[in-house]
Amino acid sequence: MKEFVIEAQKIPPQQRHSHIFETFDNLEAGESIVIVNNHDPVPLLRHFEENRQEQFQSEYLEKGPEVWKLRLTKLKKEGCCGFCGG
Repeated sequence: MKEFVIEAQKIPPQQRHSHIFETFDNLEAGESIVIVNNHDPVPLLRHFEENRQEQFQSEYLEKGPEVWKLRLTKLKKEGCCGFCGG
């Protein structure tokens, strides 16, 4: 499965979350994005929990103090065979 890396600190703050959500929404089931940031992306994770509940799995790959890496994997819809990308 594909994994895309997003270096969040390189995206203007006012565009950061929308860019990450757009990238996530374009993933196929099983694909991931890894967000690399210079701080813990807790606000982003909460935003995902509020707006994409049950659509993702999160895993910290690195937890600071200088670099945080958070993997967000898009899950298949329940009962989905995986061919639709849902």
